[in-house]
Amino acid sequence: MIPRSRADNRPNSFSGTAFGHPADPFWARTLRRWNAVCWVLFGGLAAGLATMEYLGGGTYWPLLLLGALVLCYTVLDRFPGNPVLRPYTYLWVLVLGLGGIAYLWSGYAALFIVTLPHFWLFARTVRSCLVFTGLATVSTLTGSWLRKGWSLEYLGSTVVSTLIVVAASVLIGLWVHSVVAQSGERARLIEELEQAQLRLSEAHQRQGAADERERMARDIHDTLAQGFASIVVLAEAARAGLDSDTDRSAQQLRSIESTARENLAEARELVGSAEQSRVAAGSVAETLRRTLDRFTEDTGLTVVAELADPVCDQRTRVALLRCTQESLANVRKHAAASTVSVVLTPQPYGVELEITDDGRGFVIGQSRGFGLDGMRKRLAELGGRLTVTSSVGDGTRVLAMVPMTPTEHEVTA
Repeated sequence: MIPRSRADNRPNSFSGTAFGHPADPFWARTLRRWNAVCWVLFGGLAAGLATMEYLGGGTYWPLLLLGALVLCYTVLDRFPGNPVLRPYTYLWVLVLGLGGIAYLWSGYAALFIVTLPHFWLFARTVRSCLVFTGLATVSTLTGSWLRKGWSLEYLGSTVVSTLIVVAASVLIGLWVHSVVAQSGERARLIEELEQAQLRLSEAHQRQGAADERERMARDIHDTLAQGFASIVVLAEAARAGLDSDTDRSAQQLRSIESTARENLAEARELVGSAEQSRVAAGSVAETLRRTLDRFTEDTGLTVVAELADPVCDQRTRVALLRCTQESLANVRKHAAASTVSVVLTPQPYGVELEITDDGRGFVIGQSRGFGLDGMRKRLAELGGRLTVTSSVGDGTRVLAMVPMTPTEHEVTA
């Protein structure tokens, strides 16, 4: 039993019963209610016994047995102890006490009926419940038989009525046990589901953090890293030409300043401090044209451009710009090319960007750079794809395709 004022502050003395666990809210409420019923019954029986008149002081023995039951019930209720021994001790006392009271007092029926659920509440297994219920029935009938003697009246009234009550108690106990078992199984499944949901949520959070780190790494590679690499190359070229070609060095210094300003704007964009995104603002053709002009100015390579001007949303313009910047950076660092061709073409299914060079080429399977993977993932986020064709000595062809929405097709048309 769980006292009203201490239910949450002390260990329970009979955890793990046949019906369920007393820590459950439903189980705790059931025990508290039955606790109140039992104390009312014990008090009523004590008052009834105290007012009865028995010749020869016979009233003291029923009161003594009732007091023993109340004492055991109080100890079980109020004081924590061994979760196995203490409930079973009370049940054995209850079995013997019911027999003794049935022998000493004819009004034992109420006590017998109300205490029958105790065998289901405090025994640990269904088998124990049935065994103790049977022992209590035998003990009660024996006590009553010893008091009344064997007769048809005893057989017809006491035995039959007692067996009916016991049968009803057993049926109700088995039914409640089945309901509690199903509830326990549902509670277990719910707990497992909650644990699975928690693990899934944690996995989503980890995946989200990993995706965000990858996105930030890709953005930094495509913006700041490329800009710093360009600044380094330009600074080295400007320093080498300070004595021989001051005009060229001055132009390269202006390019360094311009690239640094662009990097600063990109950095503000990445940390979210810019009021409005200015990356790839306006026409996609104009954006790519400015990038190609800067590339020609910085490298002196020949760039052949055929740029249509499809209407694209901001994400598509940024993706096309980043693919162009990454491809041109690879040409500058690795290709040793003399000519670069850039073609932007609207298609019925979207827009295509093709960048080719006449450089040394490479073996695609041996490429370990971050740039190509970054381009693929960026395009994949928009439903597009990247195709790279290259071989040693034959240059490189990069083809980026981005699908367009029906609205964008209509505007382009």
